[in-house]
Amino acid sequence: MLKIAYHPIYNHSLPKGHRFPMLKYELLPKQLLHEGTCSPDNFFEPEIPNDKYIVAVHDPEYFYDLLNIKIPPKEARKIGFPLTEDLIERERIIADGTMQACLFAIENGIAMNIAGGTHHAYTDRGEAFCMLNDQAIGARYLQAKKLAKKILIVDLDVHQGNGTAEIFQNDPSVFTFSMHGANNYPFKKEQSDLDIALPKNTGDDDYLFVLKQALPKLISEEKPDFIFYLSGVDVIASDKLGTLALSVEGCKERDAFVLKTCYHMQIPVQCSMGGGYSPDIKTIVDAHANTFRLAQEIYF
Repeated sequence: MLKIAYHPIYNHSLPKGHRFPMLKYELLPKQLLHEGTCSPDNFFEPEIPNDKYIVAVHDPEYFYDLLNIKIPPKEARKIGFPLTEDLIERERIIADGTMQACLFAIENGIAMNIAGGTHHAYTDRGEAFCMLNDQAIGARYLQAKKLAKKILIVDLDVHQGNGTAEIFQNDPSVFTFSMHGANNYPFKKEQSDLDIALPKNTGDDDYLFVLKQALPKLISEEKPDFIFYLSGVDVIASDKLGTLALSVEGCKERDAFVLKTCYHMQIPVQCSMGGGYSPDIKTIVDAHANTFRLAQEIYF
């Protein structure tokens, strides 16, 4: 059975007019239930995790400052959310959702998190709506439990996974692959193990051609025993914070290719949703829902 991490705290209250579409975290599970893609049994509720798994990735001093809302104002502004205890609790619960999903992925081949994909969180700081790097925490969790040796992170959000690249920059046991818009935030990129920066307005055909060349080759060379997939839908042409030009159908085809590749190669995969900032929230929810529809279709 497909297992999906979801907690009501994911839909966190933000000031009116804030540009982050927090409502998607409430609408997405409702849509999946409404259309019959999922039943209540598919969802599990993550909790506050053991902090030792968080500080295996993040600097303890940074994590302490985050917990106590002591992040300096200049650093807090880069995060982009008003910092509150509820928000930090939400971040920790999202990280637990990804960790628990790792275990379900090993059991069932795939598992998902309705939120997560917080790839702009560095070892010692947060930025761009990211404070704790959920998939990096998941990777360290798997290694601590001796459930994976070689891990591949496939980051197909429109923005480079700069925090993830920094966290694993000197670690050959975790291979970081980011395919993103070249002329997009972050304007100072970090170095992933493999970066593919795509020109502005890259559409479905060119995007899929590049991905289909890169991913199977990468998997056959690196031989990972676990994959993290960050399936951001901010690659869509209508996205306010993106520079690429995929259609919703092209984005779906991207997900289908990644998930079918993992399925056929029998490598467990954990999916976190990442970004999506199209003006119409229905577009965001539909594009994210496609990832879950495909997971059910391919695996179950």
